[in-house]
Amino acid sequence: MKNYKRITFVLAAIVSMIIFTQCSMGNDAADTQQPAATEANQGLKVVFVDLDTLMANYNFAKDINTDMMRKEEDIKLKLTEKIKNLQANQADFERKYKNNVYATPERAQQEYNRIVKMEQDIAQFEQSMAVEFEKEGAEKNKALRDSINAFIKTYNAEKGYDYILTRIGDNFLYANEALDITKEVVDGLNSRYVAPEKK
Repeated sequence: MKNYKRITFVLAAIVSMIIFTQCSMGNDAADTQQPAATEANQGLKVVFVDLDTLMANYNFAKDINTDMMRKEEDIKLKLTEKIKNLQANQADFERKYKNNVYATPERAQQEYNRIVKMEQDIAQFEQSMAVEFEKEGAEKNKALRDSINAFIKTYNAEKGYDYILTRIGDNFLYANEALDITKEVVDGLNSRYVAPEKK
């Protein structure tokens, strides 16, 4: 029988596309004056956020990950039950067919068609669950991204950084750890996050 594909959700892979490039929220009039490149570079205020650490410690991200894992487990359980039921029906059909239990060839064909329909229904169920799972994951990821970006905008209005970059794994060749504001950002995000009530 066909091996049904494993439905997976890798939150970090999607979220890793978030790039913070919040510019300073300073005077708009001053922004119209473009200094020489060397002068601009001398005064740049650049910091970074470690995305892996943020995702591991931001309560909203952790809740999303937990919810999606539970949903994946629920889908797997339902799919496993359907497959077990199909296998039992297939085995029963084969046993009856070998023992000439069916009164007519037409009756055997009806039972065979019923089992084929069961298999088709399982394939459709798997596909619909995969689409639903992917859609929900995308919606949750957007909410997470919007939450982070909204906080960064408010946060930077006070801090006035020119760039807030993200470090993802080892994508920086070098970074002065004194420029790492991850803990400050995570603490700020968590202080604003209100977890939904558990049902």
